[in-house]
Amino acid sequence: MALFHVRMDVNIPKDLDPQVRDETIAREKAYSQELQREGKWVEIWRIAGEYSNYSIFDVADADELHDILWNLPLFGYMKCTVTALARHGSKVD
Repeated sequence: MALFHVRMDVNIPKDLDPQVRDETIAREKAYSQELQREGKWVEIWRIAGEYSNYSIFDVADADELHDILWNLPLFGYMKCTVTALARHGSKVD
């Protein structure tokens, strides 16, 4: 498995139909929670004061992460910054 740190900054247009906005956010929540239950989206932390989060994904590889991100219902309204993570030599198991 591979660990990735992803910063997601969401920018939904203010003129987006409110019903479309609400439905998209509901689909996003359901999809992200399913990934959390599967153990692929292992951490999600809101960035205070922003419509943004820091997340940790535990997936097979960068291709799987790419597919997950592209399938996020809000992906079209996001800027994602991905950082691959490697185990630190000082980490105690």
